[in-house]
Amino acid sequence: MLIIMKKTAAEEDLVHVKEFLINRDFDIHQSTGANRTIIGVIGDTEKLDTLVVEEMSGVLQVIRIAKEE
Repeated sequence: MLIIMKKTAAEEDLVHVKEFLINRDFDIHQSTGANRTIIGVIGDTEKLDTLVVEEMSGVLQVIRIAKEE
């Protein structure tokens, strides 16, 4: 799963999203570019409600990555 943060997201928003994920036993990988920050979420994201994450302050978009079969 990828979480794309808004350009205008405050540092507190980013910290809140990361803590939310870590507290639910997900590993994360943050990639910060000139205009966007993207958080890669590693773990069983099927049990994570994307709507909850999308409604968090600073989040622009949540993208699920399909499982390989």
